[in-house]
Amino acid sequence: MPAESPWVKYYDEGVPAHLEYPDKPLPWFVENSADKFPNNTAVELILKYLPLGLKIGYKMTYAQLNDMSNRFAAALQKIGVKKGDKISIMLPNLPQYVIAYFGALKTGAIVVNTNPTYTARELIHQMQDAEATTIITLNSFLPKVEEARRETGIEHVIVTTVPEFVSAPWGGLVKNTIKKSGDWVELTGKDVLLFKEMILNAPPSPEPVDVKPDDLALFQYTGGTTGVPKAAMLTHRNLVANAKQVCAWLPDTKYGGEVSLGALPFFHVYGMTVAMNMTMCAGGRLIVVPDPRQVDLILEIIHREKVTLYPGVPAMYIAINHHPRVSQYNLKSLKACISGAAPLPVEVQTEFERITGARLVEGYGLSEASPVTHSNPVYGERKKGSIGVPFPDTEARIVSLDEKREEMPVGESGELAVRGPQVMKGYWNRPDETALVLDSDGWLYTGDIARMDEDGFFYIVDRKKDIIIASGYNIVPREVEEVLYAYPKVQEAVVAGVPDPYRGETVKAYIVLKQGETATAEEIIAFCKERLAPYKVPKLVEFRSELPKSAVGKFLRRVLVEEEKRKLAERQAKGE
Repeated sequence: MPAESPWVKYYDEGVPAHLEYPDKPLPWFVENSADKFPNNTAVELILKYLPLGLKIGYKMTYAQLNDMSNRFAAALQKIGVKKGDKISIMLPNLPQYVIAYFGALKTGAIVVNTNPTYTARELIHQMQDAEATTIITLNSFLPKVEEARRETGIEHVIVTTVPEFVSAPWGGLVKNTIKKSGDWVELTGKDVLLFKEMILNAPPSPEPVDVKPDDLALFQYTGGTTGVPKAAMLTHRNLVANAKQVCAWLPDTKYGGEVSLGALPFFHVYGMTVAMNMTMCAGGRLIVVPDPRQVDLILEIIHREKVTLYPGVPAMYIAINHHPRVSQYNLKSLKACISGAAPLPVEVQTEFERITGARLVEGYGLSEASPVTHSNPVYGERKKGSIGVPFPDTEARIVSLDEKREEMPVGESGELAVRGPQVMKGYWNRPDETALVLDSDGWLYTGDIARMDEDGFFYIVDRKKDIIIASGYNIVPREVEEVLYAYPKVQEAVVAGVPDPYRGETVKAYIVLKQGETATAEEIIAFCKERLAPYKVPKLVEFRSELPKSAVGKFLRRVLVEEEKRKLAERQAKGE
């Protein structure tokens, strides 16, 4: 990173511009923490609190996590898994995910992060593309996995159940609860391997494998800048570097003493790095929650377990802000929360900090960068509406949107490009796609339009494909959304460009109101007219009970746009 980078002077005291990175594969974090803090809790599952302080869940120490991941690695080797094989992990946040993830990596295999909500069709596409030979999943997901198995190269299906890692005497209760919900699938007669039995029957250590830092560790599927699902190839070095960068960004990280709340799904690169890998790096206690929508449980966990770090997405912080009983919980143990995956509205940030006393800062990243490249300083100067400054050892610049990609002057918008140790090796089996976003000098072109101010703080203007063009004017959805979030009745808002026969596109606002509130489209539009140029004001307003979100809580603007296109096509087909 050039010495003259303007942003370094805004780093918090104690955050270095350059870091030392262990020349080790990713599982070294678990091994190192097991050496230093063998009896500290590494992973704790909390499903429910009972009277008298009892918890339904499970916990394991670093020594136990290291032992179980070693045994699972040995068990994988017994069924023929070797270095370079692709292993899909299709699990919610459970202790089994952490064991499987580090166990697979200890064999030299490549983990394929797989969203448990995938349909069989989506699963078939990903398994075929990744050339996966083994999948680790929950019994609840077995029907779609079996369907996918018939059309893919999957040889081994390894199945676990939630009750397997629930401490006595609560396993039976959890099993009955799942059965009542209809999500329980019996394993009798199934051609599957049993996760816990594999660990219990395995040797204590795997056969030695020479896993180098530059070997591939992960296939993280992403739409990238073109919207076509493809696997970002992340190495052990990429993932180690990004976890170390996150640890360093929190200058008061207490090694062996942090309590992280892992509610973000680990199959998403953000939750995997900022919650799981960072906590393993710091030797902290990782509390896992399978469903990030369980706001009651999350509030109770922060209150009872004195959580110190809670990475999330804006929707998760919005949910806390608007929880009807939030004042009944003591959330003051939180010291830092990094928000990513979607823009953080200023009003959400301000209200969360008022309620908790924690610092909530906006960051930025993408799957192709493991994922974090930028963040506002946690304790020092930050700029509202900004994604902050580049991480240590990370360079960033704004380039023109044409093929020349010339660097833009300070303050002008263009495409954000980044370079650093966390940037991917490329896209799996897609050299043409790789060449579009990754140049020979290691610069990753993100597809996001941004600008940099004179202090080196960066601001995302928007995705190139999200820009609304109405009557020749370029309209940034985020700018309109910030205004909508300032309206006191609005809880969530997304703005999209929808087809318009006159303007080409027009601005439409999709709004979820706060509980108990009512509003009209006219009053929303009137509010916007006071704060936006006429061409930016929404012409259409639709109130909804909820907005479409990804598994990690990111608003899916494209789903709304596709809905509008279908409606238009149907009207045209009817001659309307």
